Amino acid sequence: MSVMDKIKGMLKGHPEQTGKGVDKGGDFVDDRTQGKYSGHVDTGQDRLKDQFGSNPDQDRPPQS
Repeated sequence: MSVMDKIKGMLKGHPEQTGKGVDKGGDFVDDRTQGKYSGHVDTGQDRLKDQFGSNPDQDRPPQS
């Protein structure tokens, strides 16, 4: 079992804390890059939250 598998296993059981960590990490990157890559950071945050089950918007259909 690799280190990444262990990390994924630990994060799957705690969606609320995982979501906060992903948001905090994305905010850090946005701050350091002065928002230059905010679109990419937001996409990455959403994908991580979807993967770890911490995205509250995943069950709702897209808004038109």
